[in-house]
Amino acid sequence: MDYKDTLLMPKTDFPMRGNLPNREPERQKQWAELDIYKKVQERTASRPMFILHDGPPYANGDIHMGHALNKILKDFIVRYKSMSGYNAPYVPGWDTHGLPIETALTKSGKVDRKKMSVADFRKLCEEYAREQINRQREQFLRLGVRGDWWNPYVTLDKSYEAQQIKVFGEMAKKGYIYKGKKPVYWSPSSESALAEAEIEYQDKRSPSIYVAFKVGDGNGVLDGDEHIIIWTTTPWTIPANLGIAVHPELDYNVVLVEDKKYVVAAGLLETLEKEFEWENTKIVKTVKGSDLEYVKAIHPIYGRESLVMCGDHVTLDAGTGCVHTAPGHGEEDFIVGQKYGLDVLCPVDDKGHMTEEAPGFEGLFYDAANKPISEKLKEVGALMKLTFITHSYAHDWRTKKPVIYRATAQWFASIENFRDQLLKAIEEVEWIPKWGETRLFNMVRDRGDWCISRQRAWGVPIPVFYGENGEPIITDETIDHVSNLFRQHGSNIWFEWETAQLLPEGFKSEHSPNGTFTREMDIMDVWFDSGSSHQAVLEEREDLVRPADLYLEGSDQYRGWFNSSLSTGVAVTGKSPYKGVLSHGFALDGEGRKMSKSIGNVVIPNDVMKQLGADILRLWVASVDYQADVRVSDKILKQVSESYRKIRNTFRFLLGNLHDFDPKTNYIKDLDGVDLFMVVKLNEVVEKAKQGYEQYQFSNVYHTIHNFCTIDLSSFYMDLAKDTLYIEHADHPARRAIQTVMYEVLVALTKLVSPILTHTADEVWEHIPGVSEESVQLTDMPEVKTFGEVEELKAKWSHFMNVRDDVLKALEQARNDKKIGKSLTAAITLYSSGDVRQLLTAIPALEKLFIVSHVELAGEVSEAPEDAVRFDQLAIVVEQAQGETCERCWVVSTTVGANQDHPSLCTSCAETVSNYYV
Repeated sequence: MDYKDTLLMPKTDFPMRGNLPNREPERQKQWAELDIYKKVQERTASRPMFILHDGPPYANGDIHMGHALNKILKDFIVRYKSMSGYNAPYVPGWDTHGLPIETALTKSGKVDRKKMSVADFRKLCEEYAREQINRQREQFLRLGVRGDWWNPYVTLDKSYEAQQIKVFGEMAKKGYIYKGKKPVYWSPSSESALAEAEIEYQDKRSPSIYVAFKVGDGNGVLDGDEHIIIWTTTPWTIPANLGIAVHPELDYNVVLVEDKKYVVAAGLLETLEKEFEWENTKIVKTVKGSDLEYVKAIHPIYGRESLVMCGDHVTLDAGTGCVHTAPGHGEEDFIVGQKYGLDVLCPVDDKGHMTEEAPGFEGLFYDAANKPISEKLKEVGALMKLTFITHSYAHDWRTKKPVIYRATAQWFASIENFRDQLLKAIEEVEWIPKWGETRLFNMVRDRGDWCISRQRAWGVPIPVFYGENGEPIITDETIDHVSNLFRQHGSNIWFEWETAQLLPEGFKSEHSPNGTFTREMDIMDVWFDSGSSHQAVLEEREDLVRPADLYLEGSDQYRGWFNSSLSTGVAVTGKSPYKGVLSHGFALDGEGRKMSKSIGNVVIPNDVMKQLGADILRLWVASVDYQADVRVSDKILKQVSESYRKIRNTFRFLLGNLHDFDPKTNYIKDLDGVDLFMVVKLNEVVEKAKQGYEQYQFSNVYHTIHNFCTIDLSSFYMDLAKDTLYIEHADHPARRAIQTVMYEVLVALTKLVSPILTHTADEVWEHIPGVSEESVQLTDMPEVKTFGEVEELKAKWSHFMNVRDDVLKALEQARNDKKIGKSLTAAITLYSSGDVRQLLTAIPALEKLFIVSHVELAGEVSEAPEDAVRFDQLAIVVEQAQGETCERCWVVSTTVGANQDHPSLCTSCAETVSNYYV
């Protein structure tokens, strides 16, 4: 007979190769038909809630690796929580207003913005945004992210806009909203004000000039024939100069150079002597900055007064200690100018061109005005020196063009009015990593008021009416009315209806005795949009609650969504809208560079999923330290694919060897020896993996599971179990014990990897014998069990594993020396002492554990022959096993042929075949 027919070889329909690019879409179709999100929510409905509130990605273009990293991390958490005793809904969202959508439409060539009304243009913006939502939703679904995808929140939805209006109204009611003319970041390329969150810094080459302002009125301190020297890197702001700031506590020298007197900070004199190549300078007098207060200099181009003022912002870091002050073009300039009653002069228009308030330079783009202004200063003898420097400069993060400070009438949220509440709220939040708390605390502590108005068309209107006298009108009545109108009709009516139609019927105000009103046409900052989501989503939806348990976004959101959400949340409720904040880094290429189309180093999620599958991307996310910047490349993903292959092959081996196992009838309750040890090891894996999930340390989960599959299972237990699994009869207790262990391992591992390898886990689940749930997603994580005398068991078998490693090394050396072939052709003699001897004598069936044909326990280590391979308390002699190879079990044995009915079998196999297969 062919004895191979009597071997219990593994059988499974679970494919060896994942073929993920083709299988995953099929799996996702099954989930859609099953409505898996709804089923999960129904199963967990009575449990405590865990809310991970989704920060809305911008609805424009295909998703990138940053999107994939973010959404997959969120999916890990939500899936784990739903399997760990919580009701964890996930409502995805989209940010849909703002400049990029306007720009995308105008650049498409299909829209002539100048030939259509604001309302019609806004309708096209909405259509475009919804197209982008559908496009991105399909890609997020392809990642395997589970959520309420067909009922998301969208910042352009009527209900969202209605709640956002209420947030604005509540902040206005508390006195946090005001309109004022002050310098703000202004983007000429966007023709709009920007918030700090919309600024990024890039290197810029700028002119560096020193300018001499002649003293007109020395105020009894100076003689009037001196020149005060200022320094600036923005010559274009010289036409807006109205003053010069000095520090009240610094010393200032009046120095004589040849026949001219100059005023500079004493602490910078030596530096300036080198800068101007002055020789034989003479200090005429030294005065305090406070003494110079109210000295009047003369503007070098226009001849008007330039008032000397005291300001604590003046430093000796650079320049002259005398700071050029243009209140219309700088925050500190504005503050000191307000203190001294200066005008807010801003001779630059929305597009960045000089206005008539800068005579001689009208119409010039501000940056282009630098040269003619410098030339004019030289012409009048005021230019001391001109060079160029490269420095870090503020840029519009959308257009990547430089921004300027420009004083305009804008709407602001006064952070100062509730800054202490914000700082207290930050201290009550759990921050991961911990440095996030310090980062946001310092930002809030140091930030100025929030400019919330934008001069654009596509966004939520600022719900303010104006009386005939120009007074802004914001009341509970108007806010409630506008909110209700937006909930019913959407915000586009603000640009379609007459003002009277937007006001409550019969509305009257002392500011409009004739009943005539106008309305604000600016829109809100998009960060006010998304920052209102705690009200518009968490408070609005019945399936969510405020505050959220967790916000999870990229580290750039400390200045963005984390910040704006905290500001509106504390302003409206007095508390943070989130209990915890978890941030992640950026996705870089394999060399640690920022991804760029021009460099050609962009890794596109869609391409990865088409080539390798979403589970490979998900495993990559689990494998990296995501709280720092992470690298991804084809090479890295190939390595991840190899790790996936090992995990998948482990599942396949386990499934294949459970083909005849019924957990109801074949399960062995009382395990011992190495089988019990493996269950204990599995228990440790469960504990470590769950701990990793709880702490959001997904790389710990990945490494724990991967190491268990490759080291404990593949290289040890599954290897030594093959003999028993394949050769013993089906119901042999040792075989059923191994299958019991494998069943426990398979069920536990499938659940543990489910949040990460979500497609693969569901595929495995379909093949596990005895399970009844439609999906592993409808189960709970395995529990951590307790075992009696577990430490003694672990110590014993951990010690044995070390001894086994030594035996394997000796076998490998013998193989290299051509003494043996495969390990089953070997016979080993063990000389041992102390603990090792005691261990070896206590463990039966060493041949199976070492996977050799014969093991002999000999004397002490000191008695071992010279050719023995020696270790601490162990010496090993490896020889060719004596006898013939059994045709069935492949063991080399002297008993082969002892049974005449089965001359090619060892006695053990002959007995098994005779009793069970003949």
